Amino acid sequence: MAAKVNTLRVLVVGCGNMGSSHATAYHNLEGFEICGIVSLGKSKEVLNEKLGGGYTLFNDIDKALDSTKPDAVCISTYPDTHESYAIKALERGCHVFIEKPLADSVKGAERVVAVAKKVNKKLVVGYILRHHPSWERFIQLSHELGKPLVMRMNLNQQSHGSMWTLHRNLMNSLSPIVDCGVHYIDVMCQMTRSKPVQVYAIGARLTEEIPAGNYNYGQLQIRFEDGSVGWYEAGWGPMISETAFFVKDVIGPKGSVSIVAKEAGGSGKSDSIESHTKTESLRFHHADLDKNDQFLKEDTWINLKDEPGHQELCNREQLYFLKSIREDIDLSDHMRDAVNSLRIAFACDESVRTGKVVSLL
Repeated sequence: MAAKVNTLRVLVVGCGNMGSSHATAYHNLEGFEICGIVSLGKSKEVLNEKLGGGYTLFNDIDKALDSTKPDAVCISTYPDTHESYAIKALERGCHVFIEKPLADSVKGAERVVAVAKKVNKKLVVGYILRHHPSWERFIQLSHELGKPLVMRMNLNQQSHGSMWTLHRNLMNSLSPIVDCGVHYIDVMCQMTRSKPVQVYAIGARLTEEIPAGNYNYGQLQIRFEDGSVGWYEAGWGPMISETAFFVKDVIGPKGSVSIVAKEAGGSGKSDSIESHTKTESLRFHHADLDKNDQFLKEDTWINLKDEPGHQELCNREQLYFLKSIREDIDLSDHMRDAVNSLRIAFACDESVRTGKVVSLL
């Protein structure tokens, strides 16, 4: 396909759930042109057919980079390839959009950021909740609750079929509380605006289908410098209960704010990618009491009109990526936050494996 004038030529690497969604964004949005699609298996043919065919397909990222000479590379492969693929792309002069986590180690993430700064190219990490207006509002409202905060979040997934295959593969390199946890750790840090000082976490291996020493259920706890605390829980697999897979609320001295997703949080939705970013409504509970200790105010329900679906959120991520390049946005804070949330998540993973509290000081 011939490139349009003033478009960003993007090489798509990885064609799973997220890679397919990002490729769909590039295919449909003005300002982008897909110059090639890379995957080891047949997923690239499936994606190419979904997009109407006509794109050049590759099995190898090096050959693809040399052949297409892209302006940017979108990396949505398994985490253990993120560091090497990102550095290859950056050193060839490409901007990089990369799915979270940035790498499968903190040192690896730091190396990717260092290369991005050295070659002066944009590096955007796929923190999709940062582009969701309801989650942005959720975080804003948390700042009205006073301090300290108590943050309660989870995303358990009763996965089966292709999703269980995906999760098994992911657990070859990362646990659920690292892979998913970086999103919610990032949210907690935005809510508290405080330094995390200590973590403790537990985990359990509920299946022999994953490598020995790994675990498919985990729960982490974080203590912040301002006295705030938060927990996050994530479990993957056909044995996981879906009774409480969608808990997202924050409590402070002045009340609480909760995401209430009655439909998306319903039965049979726990392994639906579309349901994971749905909010539907926010419930703001006010703690004010009268002289008889009765509530002065009724709960406030906030139903935001702008409720983007998963594909729309991916579109917004890519438009931000394009804007960061065209307007030369300083992404120093963005990259630092990505490394920081990963550092906290790996400290939690260390706590699971050692059974000890891990200090972040």
